[in-house]
Amino acid sequence: MINLETPKKQAALIDQAHQLAMNMLRPISRKYDRAEHEYPKELDMLAALIDGVSETGATGGAGAGGVRRDEKPDKDPGKVRNGANLASVLSVAEMCWGDTALLLSMPRQGLGNSAIASVANEEQLERYQGTWAAMAITEPGIGSDSANLTTTAVKDGDEYVINGEKIYVTSGDRADSVVVWATLDKELGRAAIKSFLVRKDNPGLKVERLEHKLGIRASDTAAITFTGCRVPAEDLLGSPEIDTKSGFAGAMATFDNTRPLVAAMAIGCARASLDLTRDLLEQAGVTIDYDRPAERQSAAAAKFLQLEADWEGAKLLMMQAAWMADNRRPNSLEASMAKAKAGRVGSDVTLSCVQLCGTLGYSEGELLEKWSRDSKILDIFEGTQQIQQLIVARRILGLTSSELK
Repeated sequence: MINLETPKKQAALIDQAHQLAMNMLRPISRKYDRAEHEYPKELDMLAALIDGVSETGATGGAGAGGVRRDEKPDKDPGKVRNGANLASVLSVAEMCWGDTALLLSMPRQGLGNSAIASVANEEQLERYQGTWAAMAITEPGIGSDSANLTTTAVKDGDEYVINGEKIYVTSGDRADSVVVWATLDKELGRAAIKSFLVRKDNPGLKVERLEHKLGIRASDTAAITFTGCRVPAEDLLGSPEIDTKSGFAGAMATFDNTRPLVAAMAIGCARASLDLTRDLLEQAGVTIDYDRPAERQSAAAAKFLQLEADWEGAKLLMMQAAWMADNRRPNSLEASMAKAKAGRVGSDVTLSCVQLCGTLGYSEGELLEKWSRDSKILDIFEGTQQIQQLIVARRILGLTSSELK
């Protein structure tokens, strides 16, 4: 039976993540928002601290690195586990309470690391340990439908030759490797899509440009081309076999892993906005009373209570998706529900907090306007709001992608 209270055994980890966010990320948040594309050097020390915590054997981590479903049978099949997935989303939410863009800039905590955790075999997991991996999926002209990607990987002896272009690659310039999604055979459609670990110094890989963005400006977002880029066959993640029966399932396992993490980012950013807005409202004489119905309070207090209720619902969906992964239950539906709800709530909450705080919310004197800019991307990447709703509808109705487009 799922219990959506924060597990006691993870309380220390979550508190540590909050302290790091408050004392290390929040103080430099505005600095690196203004200095777009400048690498936050302070993160090197923070990454070293997180590595130290991991070496002590603490559960989970405080970054955005992926977590892996344990495929080993449990000695007690009826046992309920609160494992690495739940620890990761809760700690990521705390770190994003500090700053989402800085969390996305953490060394060795890239979204590509989540892809590795999802589909790499045991030998690859060991070999790639310590790498900082970006994830390259999106291409010009294909929108949100990753199944239509055109980047190709052609087998040539003991190597694959990759050709194509990827855009909006988070940490695409700073990371030391890139997880590239490519098709082995366009005619076989989704089933032929595989992911490859490509090192940044590999000939044929070129970072073409860095994007200037509305939010998460401390995080570098790159366009990358692959021209005759040769990759050892052993760097194809997981199995090289094309299974037309499983279709896109192997690739989608990555999203089942990363979507709860992105939901956690939205939860953390929205929580930061709510906390600051409550303080600013109280300073202005607006008291939020949790013992009285919303309709018996001021309009500002009633709106704040509604925002908190929406936030709570999004958080619980996020925790459910992560808990299901920890307990080896299929969570594709729940991962998309969490991402859809948290993405929308994140934008609604942060923009509403700007509105509630008026000129203080709109000015750079507070971080509310920054959080409203940062949160929008969390409703877009890893699958837009519309794509998530489409996936949820297919799952609930039992329809395929060809039957419901």
